[in-house]
Amino acid sequence: MGQKPAFETLHVYQLADRLAREVWTIAVVWAYFSRDTVGKQLVRAADSIGANIAEGYGRGSHADNRRFVHIARGSLNETICWLSRAADRGLVTPEQANNLVAITDELGPKLNGYLNYINKQMNTKVTSDQQPPPEG
Repeated sequence: MGQKPAFETLHVYQLADRLAREVWTIAVVWAYFSRDTVGKQLVRAADSIGANIAEGYGRGSHADNRRFVHIARGSLNETICWLSRAADRGLVTPEQANNLVAITDELGPKLNGYLNYINKQMNTKVTSDQQPPPEG
Protein backbone atom coordinates (compact mmCIF):
# COMPACT_ATOMS: atom_id res chain seq x y z
CA MET A 1 0.00 0.00 0.00
CA GLY A 2 2.99 2.31 0.17
CA GLN A 3 4.15 4.69 2.83
CA LYS A 4 1.96 5.26 5.89
CA PRO A 5 0.06 8.54 5.98
CA ALA A 6 1.65 10.89 8.52
CA PHE A 7 -1.38 10.88 10.85
CA GLU A 8 -0.92 7.14 11.36
CA THR A 9 2.36 7.85 13.16
CA LEU A 10 0.54 9.78 15.89
CA HIS A 11 0.22 7.73 19.08
CA VAL A 12 -3.20 9.26 19.74
CA TYR A 13 -4.38 8.03 16.32
CA GLN A 14 -2.92 4.55 16.92
CA LEU A 15 -4.78 4.32 20.21
CA ALA A 16 -8.05 5.44 18.58
CA ASP A 17 -7.50 2.87 15.85
CA ARG A 18 -6.91 0.14 18.43
CA LEU A 19 -10.16 1.08 20.20
CA ALA A 20 -12.11 1.00 16.93
CA ARG A 21 -10.70 -2.43 16.00
CA GLU A 22 -11.47 -3.87 19.45
CA VAL A 23 -15.02 -2.49 19.38
CA TRP A 24 -15.63 -3.94 15.92
CA THR A 25 -14.33 -7.36 16.93
CA ILE A 26 -16.69 -7.43 19.89
CA ALA A 27 -19.84 -5.97 18.28
CA VAL A 28 -19.72 -7.81 14.95
CA VAL A 29 -20.62 -11.13 16.60
CA TRP A 30 -23.63 -9.86 18.56
CA ALA A 31 -27.14 -10.99 17.70
CA TYR A 32 -28.90 -8.94 15.02
CA PHE A 33 -30.96 -6.72 17.34
CA SER A 34 -27.97 -5.87 19.53
CA ARG A 35 -25.77 -5.15 16.49
CA ASP A 36 -28.49 -3.07 14.84
CA THR A 37 -29.11 -0.90 17.90
CA VAL A 38 -26.15 -0.57 20.26
CA GLY A 39 -23.56 -2.14 17.95
CA LYS A 40 -23.95 0.26 15.04
CA GLN A 41 -23.89 3.30 17.31
CA LEU A 42 -20.88 2.03 19.22
CA VAL A 43 -18.89 1.19 16.09
CA ARG A 44 -19.71 4.51 14.43
CA ALA A 45 -18.72 6.48 17.52
CA ALA A 46 -15.45 4.56 17.96
CA ASP A 47 -14.60 4.80 14.25
CA SER A 48 -15.27 8.53 14.33
CA ILE A 49 -12.50 9.21 16.84
CA GLY A 50 -9.66 8.17 14.54
CA ALA A 51 -11.39 9.46 11.44
CA ASN A 52 -11.61 12.96 12.94
CA ILE A 53 -7.99 12.89 14.06
CA ALA A 54 -7.01 11.96 10.50
CA GLU A 55 -9.25 14.57 8.90
CA GLY A 56 -8.07 17.36 11.18
CA TYR A 57 -4.44 16.44 10.59
CA GLY A 58 -4.95 16.66 6.85
CA ARG A 59 -6.78 19.98 6.80
CA GLY A 60 -3.57 21.98 6.82
CA SER A 61 -4.39 24.49 9.50
CA HIS A 62 -4.05 24.35 13.26
CA ALA A 63 -7.54 25.83 13.69
CA ASP A 64 -9.14 23.08 11.58
CA ASN A 65 -7.07 20.43 13.30
CA ARG A 66 -8.18 21.72 16.71
CA ARG A 67 -11.82 21.69 15.65
CA PHE A 68 -11.61 18.07 14.51
CA VAL A 69 -9.83 16.99 17.70
CA HIS A 70 -12.73 18.53 19.64
CA ILE A 71 -15.10 16.43 17.53
CA ALA A 72 -12.93 13.34 18.19
CA ARG A 73 -13.22 14.06 21.92
CA GLY A 74 -16.99 14.19 21.60
CA SER A 75 -16.94 10.88 19.75
CA LEU A 76 -14.83 9.38 22.54
CA ASN A 77 -17.47 10.44 25.07
CA GLU A 78 -20.19 8.96 22.88
CA THR A 79 -18.19 5.72 22.66
CA ILE A 80 -17.90 5.62 26.44
CA CYS A 81 -21.66 6.10 26.73
CA TRP A 82 -22.38 3.23 24.32
CA LEU A 83 -19.83 1.00 26.05
CA SER A 84 -21.61 1.63 29.33
CA ARG A 85 -24.93 0.68 27.76
CA ALA A 86 -23.41 -2.44 26.22
CA ALA A 87 -22.03 -3.45 29.61
CA ASP A 88 -25.35 -2.75 31.36
CA ARG A 89 -27.15 -4.91 28.80
CA GLY A 90 -24.72 -7.80 29.13
CA LEU A 91 -23.36 -7.44 25.61
CA VAL A 92 -19.72 -7.32 26.70
CA THR A 93 -17.98 -9.52 29.22
CA PRO A 94 -16.40 -7.89 32.26
CA GLU A 95 -12.98 -8.64 30.72
CA GLN A 96 -13.94 -6.95 27.43
CA ALA A 97 -15.39 -3.97 29.31
CA ASN A 98 -12.22 -3.60 31.40
CA ASN A 99 -10.03 -3.76 28.29
CA LEU A 100 -12.09 -1.12 26.47
CA VAL A 101 -12.26 1.14 29.52
CA ALA A 102 -8.47 0.94 29.84
CA ILE A 103 -8.14 2.15 26.25
CA THR A 104 -10.66 4.98 26.69
CA ASP A 105 -9.00 6.01 29.98
CA GLU A 106 -5.70 6.36 28.14
CA LEU A 107 -7.16 7.94 25.01
CA GLY A 108 -8.96 10.82 26.76
CA PRO A 109 -5.79 12.37 28.21
CA LYS A 110 -3.90 11.68 24.94
CA LEU A 111 -6.55 13.62 22.99
CA ASN A 112 -6.27 16.47 25.50
CA GLY A 113 -2.49 16.40 25.19
CA TYR A 114 -2.73 16.50 21.40
CA LEU A 115 -5.15 19.41 21.67
CA ASN A 116 -2.72 21.25 23.97
CA TYR A 117 0.07 20.63 21.46
CA ILE A 118 -2.05 22.08 18.63
CA ASN A 119 -2.92 25.10 20.78
CA LYS A 120 0.78 25.69 21.51
CA GLN A 121 1.53 25.46 17.79
CA MET A 122 -1.19 28.03 17.11
CA ASN A 123 0.20 30.36 19.78
CA THR A 124 3.73 29.97 18.45
CA LYS A 125 2.55 30.77 14.92
CA VAL A 126 0.62 33.84 16.10
CA THR A 127 3.62 35.09 18.07
CA SER A 128 6.03 34.57 15.18
CA ASP A 129 3.62 36.27 12.76
CA GLN A 130 3.55 39.34 14.99
CA GLN A 131 7.33 39.67 15.12
CA PRO A 132 9.03 41.72 12.43
CA PRO A 133 10.68 39.63 9.72
CA PRO A 134 14.43 39.08 10.18
CA GLU A 135 16.64 41.44 8.28
CA GLY A 136 18.98 40.14 5.70
